[in-house]
Formats: sequence, structure tokens, C-alpha cells
Amino acid sequence: MLKVKLRRAPRLDPAVPRAIPVTEGASLSQPLAAAAEAARFTGRAGQVLDLPMPEGRVLLIGAGTPRRALDWEMAGGAVAAAAGKAERLAIEARGLAPADAAALAAGACLRAWRFTDYQSKPEPGLAALDLILDDPDAVAPHWEKAAAAVRGCLFARDLTAAPANELTPKEFAARLEELTDHGIAVDVLGRKRLEAEGLGGLLAVGRAAAYGPRLALLRWPGSIEAPPIAFIGKGICFDTGGISIKPAAGMEEMRTDMAGAAACAGAILTLALRRSPTPAVAVLAIAENAVGADAYRPGDVLRMGSGRTVEVVDTDAEGRLVLADALHYAARRLRPRAMLDLATLTGAIVTALGHHRAGLFGNDAALLAEAAAAGEAVGEPLWPMPIGERHREDLRSDIADLKQCATG
Repeated sequence: MLKVKLRRAPRLDPAVPRAIPVTEGASLSQPLAAAAEAARFTGRAGQVLDLPMPEGRVLLIGAGTPRRALDWEMAGGAVAAAAGKAERLAIEARGLAPADAAALAAGACLRAWRFTDYQSKPEPGLAALDLILDDPDAVAPHWEKAAAAVRGCLFARDLTAAPANELTPKEFAARLEELTDHGIAVDVLGRKRLEAEGLGGLLAVGRAAAYGPRLALLRWPGSIEAPPIAFIGKGICFDTGGISIKPAAGMEEMRTDMAGAAACAGAILTLALRRSPTPAVAVLAIAENAVGADAYRPGDVLRMGSGRTVEVVDTDAEGRLVLADALHYAARRLRPRAMLDLATLTGAIVTALGHHRAGLFGNDAALLAEAAAAGEAVGEPLWPMPIGERHREDLRSDIADLKQCATG
């Protein structure tokens, strides 16, 4: 994460580029106004004007007509993208509301993230940011809150970007132990405890891998007496598809099939960094869906944590098996007031919605509306999908209580 300093106007260092977000139609002082007019720079969102000035490099960044925090985050992202190989950058944020200035810095931090852990000689990139403010003390609490969200997001990104030969189920669980430094209780159920809980779906999916499955529990206690909010995450560290093996093209991306679990872990970290009063818990179903002599097969019948039996149709539909066990465990053991699960569940949703919206399923209209509103606010829009009786008919099995997925 960028090292961010909140500062009053410093002495200008010609070696440090200075970025100036410009709203659409805003006036500029000379000589910047003349340069902007010559380049037809109007402040439209997405516009960037890179100017060599006597006092050093100046970047004019079009901020458009910002109406919400997300718009300022986008402007901050444009600033970081325009910085190029500069390792330090100053952003002019005087005149902005404190929350908007914090959002500007957050956007820059998110855009500047790079995953270079496995590069011998990474290219230079942005590492430090000076946020130039009228009143740093007024912005500080807003930045503290925004920075907590950024740290949670980047924690999830780092996990998701890691290669599967490094981020095995064992290593994933080990990295979660780092969260104890922030007051988060971490408990990891291994094979014996999973067997005692009867979590047959998770056990079946992960049994052919070199490292067995885990169920990780991350608890943030909060400060109020209330049932927790539960985040349920799919954590498939690599998904070959199992015996229903995936095509070779694009399979390398299946190391990211644990992004749902990573996002849940990042959410718990953010709540802890913000010292949220709300109790919360993440339940992460961690496994590798491998091919091997002990791999589960199409046609197998599994007994799930709920006690119901499931006929396996497609071993590449493993996500619903591990999530079903995780959801049942959370509901039975933790008694949460609400459960939200996040998963890279199936490519079919991309066929339905494209890459711009995620599918939203649920059984509570109020919670669905809150989730959809939250998604719009942070630039991750959702689209409600149906769950009906006809779908249940498609899951009828001749040999078990239900099928894992529909056929045909």
C-alpha cells in the first residue's frame, strides 16, 4: 500500500510530480489555463494533461462532475495511472471536502497496487503519496476509515494474485493467522474436525489434493451484544475441474477461484481496523479441486453437513458443494443474523450478465436491496437473479435427496 502523508502545502520539489484534479468546467490559474485551453483539456472524467513546468512536472487530471465518493476514487485512480514510473507523487486536494480528499487518496492507493512478489527486478512504480490539504487534521479521521477499506481490499488482492503452488490450502490458512495481530480470532478446522462435523461436500472436493481441505473461521467480536454478520467465502486454491476437467485454455486463471474467501477475509480485516462495533465472522471453505486416484467422481453420492445426500453430476461444480457445507455450518453453529456468501461460482453468470455485474441471489428482499445499493456505491454493481420452484425440480435425483446441479 502507498505510504500516504497528509500535509499542508509543502515547498515544491521539482523531482516530485504534482497532480491537480480538475472538475469539468473549473477555472485554472495561468499558465495552466493557457496550456489546458491549447490542449482542449476541459476536466472531463478520463482526461489527463501531462505538463512540464518550471516548478516541475504537473498532471492535470479530469475529475468530471463528481457527485459521490466513488467519483473521487476514480479520479484518484486516474492520478496513480498517470504517474508512470514516478515513485512519489503530490496530489493537490485543497478545497475538497474531507471525505472527498480521503476518497481521492484511496483511489490512488487502489490503482497503484502491483503484485511484484515473484519478479526479480520489478519496474519502478508509485510508492509514496503526499495529499496536500487545507486542514490535515480534519481529513485524518476520514482517511483512517478509507485506509482500512484499502488495506482489506489489498489483503484480498495479494491472496488472490498468489500462484497456487505457493498458496496451497495449508498456506492460505497460515496466512490468515496474521489477522490475529488485529484482534481477529482465527480457528481452522482440519480433516478430523471436518469429518466430525460431517462436512462431506468440502471433504470430497478437497480429498485428492496434496494438502487437505480446511474450514477457516475469522471472528471479529465487535463491542455490542448481537448475533454476528457472517461472510461465507469459496476458497478453491486451484480448480482443475476435477474428473470433469476444464479445457486447458485459461486454466492458469483458476488459481483465483479462492477470490470469494479472500474478499471475506479482507472484509473482516477492514472491520477490525475500523474497530467496528458490529460482531462479524467469516467462514471460508478452503480446498483444491484436484485430479487424482482419490478424486470424487460424477455419480458419487455425498452426505453433506446438513445430513442430506447429494448426487454429484459435474465435479467442476464444486463451489456449490463447499459453500453448502460452509453455509450450513455457519447457520447451525454461529446463529448469525444474516449471511452473505461471495464466490467465483460459475462462468455461466458471465454468459448471463457479462463482466460488468455480479449475480445476486438471496431469500430476503431487504438484505438484497441493501447489497445492491452497496454495490452501486462502490462501483461493483449487482443484478438480482431468480430462485424458483422450477429450479428445485431441476435438482431432483433418482438416487439421492437432490442433484448437485442440473443436467443438460
